[in-house]
Amino acid sequence: MILKTIDISVEGKSATLSGYFLEHIPGVVQGKRPVVIICPGGGYEHLSPREAEPVALQFQARGFHACVLRYSIAPAVYPQALLELAETVRWVRSHAEEFWVDEEKIIVCGFSAGGHLACSLGVFWQEEWLTERLGWDAQLRRPDGMILGYPVITSGEYAHRGSFERLTGGSRELEAELCLENRVTQHMPPTFLWHTCEDTSVPVENSLLLAGALWKAKIPMEMHLFPRGPHGLALADAETAIDGRDGQIQPEVQCWIDLAAAWIRAL
Repeated sequence: MILKTIDISVEGKSATLSGYFLEHIPGVVQGKRPVVIICPGGGYEHLSPREAEPVALQFQARGFHACVLRYSIAPAVYPQALLELAETVRWVRSHAEEFWVDEEKIIVCGFSAGGHLACSLGVFWQEEWLTERLGWDAQLRRPDGMILGYPVITSGEYAHRGSFERLTGGSRELEAELCLENRVTQHMPPTFLWHTCEDTSVPVENSLLLAGALWKAKIPMEMHLFPRGPHGLALADAETAIDGRDGQIQPEVQCWIDLAAAWIRAL
């Protein structure tokens, strides 16, 4: 395994990308591999370590490269984190030959508020304003797929208010612009969604609203709803369970990462 730490600097602020790249063995059948870029959750207030390296290592165990983006959070506001994720995708794609990355299978994966960030790139990657601010071709920042775990999506009735308040600095006008189920276009990448129906922090309606918009736009989509489990399950096993908090280990939810791995291979 090649471990690499990359400084992602955009407009005077820095984020950190931790890369977990599988080494290429000459002569083996396996060639270039997909890469999963993980955005941990934390309500744009902090970054959850349970949704970072443990998830990256599990994707790596299934034959994928993985990276964790520790993006800017409050007091930074939109679009700083989005700029950092866009620059991360460009960096990975531009280093595809060096790390044996399949440049047509660069997947962004986000949990909770990190899901909002990942989905924001899926929504806005082709926008001209991003090109103006970052200065390179939109195709370099294009995500080829999205994996969204219990994502923050809507700023409407079922919003996680704290995420939007920190992301926008309290601007209700900007909150409306970042209500992502209303921003789905034909440019969205294929999407894998999972959520639990008992989530009271980010209600399952967030995923349902996005799924409905993706379906209407005819975007390829796979969605899994699990009946039990609180918000923030990550791997839903002992590796990422919060000590002393009920419901953190959900055996029936643990399959999500195998389902996501199969989905990546089929892209």
